[in-house]
Order: sequence, then C-alpha cells, then structure tokens
Amino acid sequence: MTARPLFILRPQPGNAATLKAARQRGLDAHSFPLFEIAPVAWQAPQGRFDAILAGSANIFRHGGPQLAAFASVPVMAVGATTADAARPAGFAISHIGEGGLQPMVEALPPGHYLRLAGEDRVTLTPPQDVRITTEVVYAARPQPLSPPLRALLDKGGVVLLHSGEAARHFANECERLGIVRNCIDLACLAPRIASLAGQGWGTIASASTRTDADLLALAARMCQIV
Repeated sequence: MTARPLFILRPQPGNAATLKAARQRGLDAHSFPLFEIAPVAWQAPQGRFDAILAGSANIFRHGGPQLAAFASVPVMAVGATTADAARPAGFAISHIGEGGLQPMVEALPPGHYLRLAGEDRVTLTPPQDVRITTEVVYAARPQPLSPPLRALLDKGGVVLLHSGEAARHFANECERLGIVRNCIDLACLAPRIASLAGQGWGTIASASTRTDADLLALAARMCQIV
C-alpha cells in the first residue's frame, strides 16, 4: 500500500497545527498556505450586547485594540481553538459549540448579540427575537498557487479544505493554471465547503463533524491507495 500526499492549504497558524497533527498520523503532509490573514479597520459599535458570537480564533488574533471595549461581554465560541484564543485576550467563555455558528444561533435566548467575523462568512438566520450586529475584523487574503504546489498537484493527491473561501479559490486557481482535477481528491471540513468546490474532482468527501481531528481521520483514509 502506497500513501498519497496530503496538501494543507489553510492559513497560519492553523496550517502548522494541522501539519503537525497530520505527520503524527504518519501522513505525507505538505504545507502550502493559500491565504494570509490580515486585520480589517473597524469601529466598535455602541450598545449593550448579551454575548459575542465568535466563529474563528482569528477574531482575537487580529481584532486589534477595539476588542477591549467588549472585555466584559461573554464569548460564545465555535470550537475549542476559538475559545483558547479568546481567553488570553481577556474574555470569559460562556459557551463552546461545534458545527458552525448557525446551530448556536438557533438556540440563542432573546437578546442582542455582537458577531465578530471575517470578510468571508456564512449568512446567519436568527430566531425572531434575536438581534445580531455584525462587525468584520479580519480578512483572508488569497494567494496564488505556488509553483512547487502546482508541480505536486499534477501528480495527484488529497487536498484539505477548511473553508468555503478556500474551496472557491483553490478551484479557480486550478482552472487558471490548467491543473487536471480528476486526480485530486478533496477532504472538506463541512458539506457546504464541498459544494463550493465545484465538480470534476476525483473524490469529494466531508468530515463527520467540523473538527480538525475528524477531517484528518477522513484524509488519512483518502490518502491510502493500493
């Protein structure tokens, strides 16, 4: 049995963490960040908020000094990584959820919530008595596929996709560069990401839950060929 290579495209510092975990599994993993995370200028909104809705650790890494205005507001975080980034920034965690922000929003009690987010974000549908104010605090700046990655992709392998933006950008880059898709398999963090990748890939599969551990477990199965 020969293992196929695994390509990790997510931005740093998540890329390094996923690369380490993949290699601990014995995978032939390669790091090629396809985005750079950058802060976006924003102003802290006025008003009282019952909680901060946080779907990414990048909020607390790149939110800047404006975050201090909400230090007393509890954070409802998607995933342990987001919660772990919020605590050193001085925030208390009131809830850690999985599966994205929408399931968390559906269970919110009535109130006014502050959503801090990236430029590329999922549209939320809150209950009728829940009001959400959204502020964009960071952006993922797409980068072109590097020549070394392009050369490796021509031989096939498995690509990890952690976001819908990554799926769209990777597909567009493959189209621009004339990379054949049918020898590339996609391991996606969620079904929405898989749907945004388009058609023509060898295999497209989604992790059973929105966790890096389950995504890597999926990738490990996809990397094994006879």
